[in-house]
Amino acid sequence: MNRLPTVSHPAVDFLLTFLQARVRRARSEDLSRGASAVEWVIISAVVVTVVGVVAVIINGALKGKATDVGNCIQSTTDSKTC
Repeated sequence: MNRLPTVSHPAVDFLLTFLQARVRRARSEDLSRGASAVEWVIISAVVVTVVGVVAVIINGALKGKATDVGNCIQSTTDSKTC
């Protein structure tokens, strides 16, 4: 069943054995583990999107208020305040 060529270097032999074991274990395990990972990726993407939208909204509000305050400060005189 070993289709890979045999190499005489111990590090390469270890790597091949390790990878074959990982592939064998991945093929034999329950497939729902991958579905769970996909669910976490989708949930994370939704959370990142929501945080991004909120950040854009807050940034726009802060820029608008900063502009209003700057305009108010520029238009003040000795008798007129904001």
